[in-house]
Amino acid sequence: MIITKTPLRMSFAGGGSDLRSFYKNFGGAVLSTSINKYIYVNINKKFDNGIRVGYSKNEEVSKIEDLEHPLVKASLKYLGIHEGLEITTIADIPSKGTGLGSSSSFISGLLNGLHYYLKNPLSKKDLAELSCHIEIDLCNEPIGKQDQYAAVFGGLNLIEFNEDDSVSVNSIKCSSDIIKKIEENIVVFYTGINRKSSSILSQQSKDMDQKNKQDIVKEMVKLCYELSSQIQNNNISNFGEILHENWMLKKKINDNISNPKIDIWYQNARLSGASGGKLLGAGAGGFLMFYADKENHKEIISTLSDLEHIPINFEKSGTSIIYNDEM
Repeated sequence: MIITKTPLRMSFAGGGSDLRSFYKNFGGAVLSTSINKYIYVNINKKFDNGIRVGYSKNEEVSKIEDLEHPLVKASLKYLGIHEGLEITTIADIPSKGTGLGSSSSFISGLLNGLHYYLKNPLSKKDLAELSCHIEIDLCNEPIGKQDQYAAVFGGLNLIEFNEDDSVSVNSIKCSSDIIKKIEENIVVFYTGINRKSSSILSQQSKDMDQKNKQDIVKEMVKLCYELSSQIQNNNISNFGEILHENWMLKKKINDNISNPKIDIWYQNARLSGASGGKLLGAGAGGFLMFYADKENHKEIISTLSDLEHIPINFEKSGTSIIYNDEM
């Protein structure tokens, strides 16, 4: 058996610039961190020649063409694995439509485990690229490339998406006290609203031929670089304000990114001491993240008492093998 542990991610600024429809013309950049919430993928040789996949449903088939799970099906086909395998998953938190990059964490962990199963482990760069290829090119998911790289590399990174389709992952270098302070000041809530990000991202990609939409994302990329530079200079005095400006810009991209309920939660958190925040992921639901001095957290949590407060910390390792008896 092989077990992989892959973190989910939290993005701060630049989201949307990782869509091919944008970065192929202008380049893009996202500031994000992996967090201590994980997806676990268990891979085990099956006693017979069938294939079993266990997630929110159980599939047991004799040939991969009969699998319904698109990411598993595409991965097994790509790697030439046709029989005798059992794959199951466990997630720390709801793993669908929550804005934490769960599908990309899953595919990254799955491919990491399958390559160890085949005794052909990949470098982080190759694993992230393959994860993008499976999810975006083979499964036609209308998503960007930030989540796969965040899940594979781990840590707090400025991830740049170049016009030639290459990706650069730049670890943010700053004092450990600054990282600790950012962690302490972040407060996260689960809205209970799950949504399918593909429809939002599909529309966003289509809109990238409009100059006004392009200009909005360009401004978000500038904020991403500004925030990254300030952190690396051990300055986080404007962290919340930059998050707020980024969120105000993001809401202009698509009318479906927010809604009146989310806007009220956001406004109430700001009135209770948050200097900024955002919905994580494509928008419309999932997790709300705010930045506020730690002494204001109690009031914010009380104000948003109808939402579930989720304690979150950063993590550094990215996807990893935590058990392997195949060696």
